[in-house]
Amino acid sequence: MTPISADDYRARLLADLTPTATVRTQLGDAVGMVLAKDLLAREQIPPFTNSAMDGYAVRADDVAGASTEHPVVLPVADDVPAGRTDRLTLVAGTAIRIMTGAPLPDGADTIVPVEATDGGTSTVAITEARALGAHVRSAGDDLAAGDLVLRAGTRLTARHLGAAAAAGHGELEVHARPRVAVISTGSELVEPGQPLAFGQIPESNSHVLAAAVAETGSVAVRVAAVPDDEDALREVLARLSPDVDAIILSGGVSVGAYDVVKAVLAPLPSMWFGPVRMQPGKPQGSGRLEDGTLVITLPGNPVSVYVSFEVFVRSTLRRLAGEGDVEPRFLPARAAVDWSSPAGREQYMPVTISRDGITPLVHPASRRGSGSHLVGGLAGADGLARVRAEVTRIDAGDEVEVLEGAR
Repeated sequence: MTPISADDYRARLLADLTPTATVRTQLGDAVGMVLAKDLLAREQIPPFTNSAMDGYAVRADDVAGASTEHPVVLPVADDVPAGRTDRLTLVAGTAIRIMTGAPLPDGADTIVPVEATDGGTSTVAITEARALGAHVRSAGDDLAAGDLVLRAGTRLTARHLGAAAAAGHGELEVHARPRVAVISTGSELVEPGQPLAFGQIPESNSHVLAAAVAETGSVAVRVAAVPDDEDALREVLARLSPDVDAIILSGGVSVGAYDVVKAVLAPLPSMWFGPVRMQPGKPQGSGRLEDGTLVITLPGNPVSVYVSFEVFVRSTLRRLAGEGDVEPRFLPARAAVDWSSPAGREQYMPVTISRDGITPLVHPASRRGSGSHLVGGLAGADGLARVRAEVTRIDAGDEVEVLEGAR
């Protein structure tokens, strides 16, 4: 089979992908979820004209000549703490003590900060003039009622939820968090921490994938390793598929005699298996089970699993969750040392990142290079450097790209 490029394979995964159903959820539960429809402000922000400083509400004309040598002394007619709900009116020639966020009294047009006064409570000596409108936040200065606050397809973070709350929303219409099953295959796999017989290894892929799935805001359903047994894998898939939106498998997708994932899934007409022109992560597969559940199959080596998730699966799950722009972002960087890259394959090298001036410098995370089994070196990586397929050698100082968001 003719290998395809990483970009073409990602496009294949994203094509015709339908986001999860929409639900209404409380604001406090929406972090990491994706907004399903444009959000408009119910309230103007701020909802009323208020003070930006602790100080005194005055008329600018009344304090125009104030100075340290010639302070303007005004009677303090009232206090306005934040939260006071009755309307006050400032009489010319007086001041009203006011706290940050409190409503500006009618007739007042300026705030004199407490630092520019003697802090008086019955009378106040003002020692600095302030321009008309100083330290006043006008109603609707940030957003008017009906203004767009957030666009559909936005993954909600703390700053988005703060804006939604300020705009008067206690609930949001979002896409349901995708439920994603994670399965590792291989008879040699043993749960971490358990004794190992000769020929066995600790199972790490499902832990990597479950954590990465959770980072996208999805719900990970981790399954203990499935042995290289076709009937066992069929049983697990049949049990999981009705309750999840996607299934990610690692291992068993190459051309070996015991590649159980390929043996079980390749006969399905909707499945595709083939080589991708990349290193690591060449053998890939994806498609749908008979009931329509999305399936993505990854190679079994740990670094290949991590790279494949960052290059392909993260974008897929973000789109499944309803996000709009899901293409990986690559930032310019320079190589700190020399290394080689395989001819005809796009290389994704786990790297550490440092800075020498403005441009980031990258260094292979493992002293042994980019082998797909070097999971120990992966732990120290800050990102993935991409080397184009036509490049076979990177020299110190050469420009490379670093995948933004690879953790």
